[in-house]
Amino acid sequence: MSYPITHDEEMSLSTRAAWLHYGGGLSQTDVAKRLGVTKIKAHRLIGRANQEGIVKISFDGEIAECAALEMKLCETFDLSYCEVVPDLEEEGLPVRALGLAGGRFLSREIANGSNDVIGVGNGRTLASCVRHMPSLNANGVKFVSLMGGLTRNFAANPHDVMHRLAEKTGAEAYFMPVPFFANSAEDRDVMLQQRGVPEVREMAATSPFKFVGIGTAEMTAQTVTAGVVTENAMQDVRERGGVGELIGHFFDEGGQRVQTKLADRTLSVGMDALENSRIVAVGGGGEKIRAIGSILRSGLLNGLITDERTAKALVT
Repeated sequence: MSYPITHDEEMSLSTRAAWLHYGGGLSQTDVAKRLGVTKIKAHRLIGRANQEGIVKISFDGEIAECAALEMKLCETFDLSYCEVVPDLEEEGLPVRALGLAGGRFLSREIANGSNDVIGVGNGRTLASCVRHMPSLNANGVKFVSLMGGLTRNFAANPHDVMHRLAEKTGAEAYFMPVPFFANSAEDRDVMLQQRGVPEVREMAATSPFKFVGIGTAEMTAQTVTAGVVTENAMQDVRERGGVGELIGHFFDEGGQRVQTKLADRTLSVGMDALENSRIVAVGGGGEKIRAIGSILRSGLLNGLITDERTAKALVT
């Protein structure tokens, strides 16, 4: 027996088709395959999304499945904001899908004028968010990095996020001219006294809104592959139960902070700064599910932008 498609379901399908076509870069033929409809049907769905005003520069329509996941995540982890983006079946991390959504979100935060300073994390996903942002006037907003920005591998330099933000917005952007992790606790103390570092670190700590990524404690983590953290140091984190990382602080499966040998060498804002800020994280992908769950259970996040498959895993 077949059942008629309701108006809400049809609109949900139209929005998903439009997202896949315009946001994901899929052809109408590929959209039809993904949704299990004919090519003519896919063409009509995309056309309807345009007629209904769903497609502008960004996507305003709610996708029913994603909206339900957003509500569930907010209820489960006490979030005030959540956005779940449709799966584009990217290999590895869903960087493009998250970048589109994160870029749109950050643009709104800049435009609404409620933040005089925005603290920003690093990583591939955040770089994608900035890359997908349109050029816009920062309206006096300043950006500051929440952690040290120097690495041994210049090609993986995380403060490039700050450079791109300054280019896109014309805003002042500050980064800490120190590594993410010092070689020792003594080195950290010396670096924190260098000219300009205390001022930038204080600006980062007091930024009322922080936009961050989420790292893992896996040996394949970007911090390890980029040479920011040694394999031995990350193994110590894992042995102590570390699962997820937020601005250089590690947390176990239950969301409790893990005291590691890295803690005394971290050149980032402290836990007190994280506990007294509005924090929205962007992250997703199979390899980050445990890490994202860990950070969610820490209670530090006010908001999360993630992908559909990750969201489903987090609430099941």
